[in-house]
Amino acid sequence: MSYSKIFPIKESVSDIKKLQGKSTTIISKRLKALLVFKHYETTGISKRAVADETGINQNSIQTWRSLYIQGGIEGLMKHNNKGYKPSIINKEQESELKKILHNPENGFVGYIELQAWFNETYKMEIEYNTFRSFIVRKFKSKIKVARKYHVKKDQEAVDTFKKTSNRFVKKLSKKNVKNIKK
Repeated sequence: MSYSKIFPIKESVSDIKKLQGKSTTIISKRLKALLVFKHYETTGISKRAVADETGINQNSIQTWRSLYIQGGIEGLMKHNNKGYKPSIINKEQESELKKILHNPENGFVGYIELQAWFNETYKMEIEYNTFRSFIVRKFKSKIKVARKYHVKKDQEAVDTFKKTSNRFVKKLSKKNVKNIKK
């Protein structure tokens, strides 16, 4: 059974709400839990009750409560999340990848071929999952993509076909509309 822990909270409810409005998502959740603790400051409330009321895991509530008790509001609002690790692919390599990925005439069928080209060109050995996640994160690439155009396709023939087929389709659709009205 989880027992109530009574501890003083120096900040007022309005101060906490102001900080909550200006903060990021994770800090906002921490301050939300602190508001619940503030509401039950005199009687105390268990971490499980706070977890039920806020919808946050009780272990997180316990950690945040300890952070507040040890470091005050500054300790609670400090967040050490650094995000992604520094990339091993530099800006020049990234711009070259962007050119190749946006070129409709490149011959790469998938990430494996692209990775092999990258490793060979830049004399690096990047793991497949690392390379694929970088490409997806930076260029919003997807595994399922439409087929590429054939490299030797005649663009003029395609344009001519589109022009003539649209007229033909429009004529057919007008005839069908007339037939339906009769």
